[in-house]
Amino acid sequence: MQTNLTSGFRDSDLGQEAEAILRKCVHCGFCLATCPSYQILGDERDSPRGRIYLIKQMLEGGKATARTQRHLDQCLTCRNCETTCPSGVDYGNLIDIGREIVSQEVRRPFWQRRQRAVLAYGLNSVFFKLAVNAGQLVRPWLPSVVQGKLPKVRPAGRVPVTHYARKVILPGGCVQPTLMPSIDGATIRVLAAIGITALESSQKQCCGAVNFHLDQQEAALVQMRRNIDAWLPRIQSKEVEAIVVNASGCGAMIKEYAHHLRHDPAYRDKAQIVVDHVKDIAELVMPQAGFLKLKLKRPLDQRVAFHPPCTLQHWQKLRSDTESMLEALGFELTQFGESQMCCGAAGTYSVLNPQIAMPLRDRKLTSIQATEPEMIITSNMGCMMHLQSGTQTPVRHWVEALDQALFA
Repeated sequence: MQTNLTSGFRDSDLGQEAEAILRKCVHCGFCLATCPSYQILGDERDSPRGRIYLIKQMLEGGKATARTQRHLDQCLTCRNCETTCPSGVDYGNLIDIGREIVSQEVRRPFWQRRQRAVLAYGLNSVFFKLAVNAGQLVRPWLPSVVQGKLPKVRPAGRVPVTHYARKVILPGGCVQPTLMPSIDGATIRVLAAIGITALESSQKQCCGAVNFHLDQQEAALVQMRRNIDAWLPRIQSKEVEAIVVNASGCGAMIKEYAHHLRHDPAYRDKAQIVVDHVKDIAELVMPQAGFLKLKLKRPLDQRVAFHPPCTLQHWQKLRSDTESMLEALGFELTQFGESQMCCGAAGTYSVLNPQIAMPLRDRKLTSIQATEPEMIITSNMGCMMHLQSGTQTPVRHWVEALDQALFA
């Protein structure tokens, strides 16, 4: 793609990064077929190619408008287009740049600023747990859409205290320990079964993903730096071998710390060390799948549908490895159409854009339920909650299902 950036952007690091990405795009349009927002809305400005043109126009001197902002907002950042693109366009980085430019030039309406601020504060606040506990008490009387965001709590269960030579950090600063403690409990028990002790992080805060995607990028960078300060000494001292993440969305964000801090000379090298030690829980279980299968108290022979979150398959490229591991454990995985497509959860996206998120959820569930699975398993709590709000079929993190078979 030919570009003619204004001097202000042409001479900036941000503009140069964007220009390099833009020049890779050849207008082929392959991305339209795999873009979830375009599939729902049918507007090319809500496709990767269309958004690339909108960003190009801004960089070449065009005025950013509220309409531009809306089209960029409606991107789920699933990166399915990156998997599809034959030219290797780094669309995820480009959309972040575009959103940053728009946020500097377009002031959101008051109600949007308030909604995003409430979400950012609420999900990062010490009061979140209190709010969830209060909501659980009145859950039967809440609107169905709110109930979908407030799942019935599954307790963590008995968590073993172990002292194995192999140790990892299990970050615990997001909403998951409050909304779904069973996932962390299952993770600790499964890791113990393969001789690994999971240690709590001394820094209990979000990985930065919530703030980053709610126009609070500076606050997100502060969280990233604090996490690095908490984790890096334990990595460098060899106390732990890895930072293990059981929510693929968090793992995807942490694996991009070095990218987000690339312009920070005090942290970019530290961030890269952390990134080099981040593992999805599946990456530790994979080599031990045969061993764990022998330890099962009941076989994992259910007919299940595995929903691969976008952050697992398009960001971290771990879909095929995870599916191979699940099959090695004994799961019978059903094959359903459009498995590469986003379910619509996308962090806070389903709250901010329900008109797109809910049809995507229903479309995904229609494909899954056509295979008549006994259970739906996934690798991300956000996807799990979003899908469960539209079906009676149990939706679980795969580590919960494995935990139950090991210790039932």
